[in-house]
This record gives sequence, C-alpha cells and structure tokens, in this order.
Amino acid sequence: MAKRGPGSRKQIEAANREGLPSDRPWEAEGLTRAERVIAFIESLPVTKGFGAGEPMTLQPFQREWIEAVYATGDNGRRLVRTGLMSVGRGNGKTVLLAALCLAHLAGPEAEPRGECYSAAATKEQASLIFSEIEAWVYAVPWLARRLNVQTFHKRIADDETGSIYKALASDGPAAHGLAASFIVCDELAQWKRRELFDVLRTSMGKRKEPLLVAIGTQSADHDNMMSELVDYAERLQGGDITDPAFHGAVYRIPDEMDVFDPESWPLANPALGVFRSLEELQIEAERARRIPTTEGAFRNLYCNQRVDAEPKAIDPHEWDACGTETVAPLYLAGRPCYVGLDLSQARDLTAAVLYFPEDGGIIIPYFWCPDDAVREKEEQDRVPYRVWAKQSLIEIVPGNYIDREYVAKRLAAIAAEFDVKGLAYDRYGMRELQLILDRNGINLPLVPFSQNFGSMGPAVDAFEAAMLTGKLQHGGHPILRWMAGNAVFQMDANGNRKLAKDRSRDKIDGLVALVMAIGLAARTEVAPDVTWEIEWF
Repeated sequence: MAKRGPGSRKQIEAANREGLPSDRPWEAEGLTRAERVIAFIESLPVTKGFGAGEPMTLQPFQREWIEAVYATGDNGRRLVRTGLMSVGRGNGKTVLLAALCLAHLAGPEAEPRGECYSAAATKEQASLIFSEIEAWVYAVPWLARRLNVQTFHKRIADDETGSIYKALASDGPAAHGLAASFIVCDELAQWKRRELFDVLRTSMGKRKEPLLVAIGTQSADHDNMMSELVDYAERLQGGDITDPAFHGAVYRIPDEMDVFDPESWPLANPALGVFRSLEELQIEAERARRIPTTEGAFRNLYCNQRVDAEPKAIDPHEWDACGTETVAPLYLAGRPCYVGLDLSQARDLTAAVLYFPEDGGIIIPYFWCPDDAVREKEEQDRVPYRVWAKQSLIEIVPGNYIDREYVAKRLAAIAAEFDVKGLAYDRYGMRELQLILDRNGINLPLVPFSQNFGSMGPAVDAFEAAMLTGKLQHGGHPILRWMAGNAVFQMDANGNRKLAKDRSRDKIDGLVALVMAIGLAARTEVAPDVTWEIEWF
C-alpha cells in the first residue's frame, strides 16, 4: 500500500534504505514467548540521546517483568491479562511501552486485525508513545516498508496483518465499539476520567489473548485507578489473594525509610545510574530537603510514594491515625452530638456529619447525591460514587437534583435517633430548607455558622486539636479520607484559617461539615469521657 499524507516521503526514503527485512532474531527456534518479545525489543535501535543508533538493551527489572507478563501455560497461551509496573519517574517507561505496542502491532505478538491502543491523560502525553514508534519506523527499513504512519491522526496501520495502533487521550471522548487486543495505560495516576479506562478494559472481551499494561508513578489519591491496581498487586504479593491473570511489580521506597538516604533510591528507581540520572536525583533530593513544599513532589515522583505532589492542609498520616475506632450508629442512639450541615447545589453532594464529643470524638457522616447525577459525578470527581452507594456510604436521592424536602426528613430522622445539641449550617441554600422544616413542623436546634475567618478559624483550630489528640475517630470512612486529601486552607492576615473550596483539589463538603460540627462542640467546652470500639455496618 502506498504511503500517504505528511511524512510519507520521509517514510518512503526510509523504506528504500538498505536493511535486512528477514533478519528477525525473535523468530529463532526454541525461544519462549517472553524471549521472543525481549529479542524483538532489543532488535530496535535507540533513536535519541546517549547510544543513539545502537540496539536497545533491556535492564534486568524490565526483562523480569516481561518474562512474568508473557509467561505461558501448558497450552502455550499467555496467562496474564493485566500487567502493572509502578516505578519512579525517569526509569524508561515510555520507550518500554512504545516497544511493547510495536511488538503487538508488527512484532512477535501481532495477530490478524489486531487493535493496539495507548492511552494517556492528555493528547500531548498520548503523543509521546506514538512519537517513539514513529521514530522506529523511520529508523528501521522493514518497518518503514510494512507500516503506514498517519501522523495527524496518531494512527499506524500494519499492511501485512491489517492491525492498527492508535494513541488516545483520557480527556477526550471515549472510543466505544473497540475490540482491543493490546492496551497501554500511560501514567494512569494522572487520568482525569475513568470512562476511557473502563471502555478499553471491557473491550478486551472480544479477543482470545488480550493484554492491558499500565506503567507509571503512584497516585496520591487512594481511589485513583492506579492506586486500585497497586493495592491489588501488593495484596497478590502478600499472599492475600491469588490471580494468575494479573502481574504487578511495585518499585517504591517504603514510607518508614529515609527518602533522603541514597541507599534507598534504587528501590523506586531500578534504572538508577543507567538511564535514570543519579545526578538529577541528587539535585531533586537536596531541593526537597531545603524547601519543604517540594518534598511531596519528590516523594511521589522520585520515591514513588502515595504522597500528594502538592502541599495539603491535612497530613494523611495524622488523618489515618484517627481511623482505628469505628462505630455502628445504633450503638450511639440517644447519645449527645453536634451536627455540621453543608448544603450543595442542586446536582452536587450534600453532607451532614455528626460529632460525638462525649464518646471519644466518634463521627457519623451522611452524604446525599441525586440518582441521575451519580455517573456524571463519578467521571468528574474520579471517585467510585456507585461503589460507595452500594456500600451505603452515600444515600441516592431519586431524581436529577437534591430534593431539600428529602434532606429535611432525613435530618428529622437523625434528630429523632440521636440527641442533637446543635446543628451548624452555612446560610447558603438554607432559606429554602428552613421553609420546608417549618412547613413540616420539624424543629431542629439550628445554629448559623458563617464561613468567614472569624467563625471558621476557631473551628479549624478545634478540628486540628481533636485530630492530633485522639479526640476524633472517623473509622477510616473512605469518602471523608478522599475529602481530607483534597483540602486546602486559606489564611488571613491574623493567621486565622478556613477551608477553601475554590482552591481545594476536589470536593471537601463532608470535611467542611465535620469542621463546623467540631467547632460548634468546642464552643460548649464538652469533655470526652467514653471511647467506643465497634464497627461500621
């Protein structure tokens, strides 16, 4: 087939150069499936930087991973369907992913009319793997003769097998109707939406031996897709579960180790001193040591720890330390508590959080989300709303908006079950709710709670004091954990702080409600005297 479009002349010139199209070391007899993939990759040239023009050489950690992912059973079929490698930045993931794409497009893993896709967070990121493959096409004559590169569409077609490769971006429209044979998820931790991930993953059901691989650094978000895969891999490594269809390798520096000790760096950087620059790592470590606000980025990107690259209001370790005590609401029936209420816009998340200061600081959160908005919110916020709903962590309100009457009746039920001493509320949206409460004869101990520095400053201080002294027990509630990780404080000239919704990474409604509840309780100077040790139901 004739080459068409921009760049075709360059490809034709490459195809006409001297080459050995029949010299295919991966076709030698006696090789395992993994050895064929390795031989194919190491037949490709380095196209830029140090060693350009020389054959690629895989590092031991890359070879071990390929050997595990492409291991076969007695029937000769590959066992693994999902392969994960979580590793620090700069350890050669883009080149490895591109080489694997090419192996499935035109190499030893190619199949008739295969569909290979690489997906990344943005169009620019997605184009990186395409550019690596394109460079090999121009550098290797037999690839130039066989493949049709369509640069504008970021698409490459194999004239021999009818297979295609295409680069996709998670911030674009999801591509439905696919039958993927090979999928690369590049830097999955950075994806803003999970729709494309779900579309690609489910599209593999139409193939006999599909494979999805994800390589990149960890996400700071426990509910991110990358975190799900990393946690699954570590459960497999720990022996908690068995799944021969999944292989994961996680290279990271454990949280308890000193990340500034050079002896720890190879744990997250297995290519250190080869193509992972030791000098750059030393510079970044020294910068992180001297500038505390950059330490999070160093830990996440270079040490591959689940730490946010941006400085946050709440230390995740301090928050998690308050998650040991858990409770079922029925054990607190009739007990005194304070409530913080954060009303939402019509299609957003509304939150009410109960704080029991006399019971060890136990909290019970309630969240409401309109039924028709659940899927949309899941895509926007990149968290599993539908899973949380099934776990009864969110109450789904019928319809396409938050019905204030529904919320009013739920608040009445809460007041009937517990001894609500006060309900702190933000004035936003409260006028309508107040009218509904009055119309239905619902009497609640309402306390207006301004969101300015004067009111929220002491409340934030009380919240921090409760968290640091063990007078807050959230039971590891996943929605509040997510919101605590999103929170950012705003400070005035007098040092007063408040939670800044406009600056926070994502939703913090439940945390705002919690801070108001603790702030209201602090005004009454109630001393805790009881600690409960029971579980969520």
